[in-house]
Amino acid sequence: MKFLVSLVMFSLLLNGFAFSQTLIQDSCKKATVKEPALIYNLCVDSLTQDPQSRTATTLEGLIIASTKNAEAKAMNVKGIIEHILKGKGYASIEAELRDCVGFYDDANDLLNTALASVQSHDYKTANGDFSIALDVPENCEDGIKERNKQNSPVSNENNILFQKILIPLAFNNMLI
Repeated sequence: MKFLVSLVMFSLLLNGFAFSQTLIQDSCKKATVKEPALIYNLCVDSLTQDPQSRTATTLEGLIIASTKNAEAKAMNVKGIIEHILKGKGYASIEAELRDCVGFYDDANDLLNTALASVQSHDYKTANGDFSIALDVPENCEDGIKERNKQNSPVSNENNILFQKILIPLAFNNMLI
């Protein structure tokens, strides 16, 4: 009897995992059709590595999880820049890097506001906040390029952050 109960529980768990995988893959596929800048593999990998995304049962659940993921990445990039600022290797772009720190705080605030809007089903307001937050990585890069004529020391992280913000934006647009 215990074996039968264990087998049923395992089957339900496996079915739930398969459903979330399908939801993630299908949502990322549809999002990349509507938003060609979104990289499908990064979308799928980002969501399948996140426990909250793996338990999502709706597109809104994926938006919530991916927004939290984007917030975490924004704070991670901010932390990297703050660490860089403690050193003296980038004195020529210190002011621009400090601007970037402020930009990441703004992005985090915007993502928090977008998250609240999604949770209250106000997808149009969330869209505006996601869109403004999406500008942050590029604004940071542009500020440094204008001053230094080269990429920032966090170009790769900014590219990933851009994608991580684009994921909930693209999913949100599918609900409008």
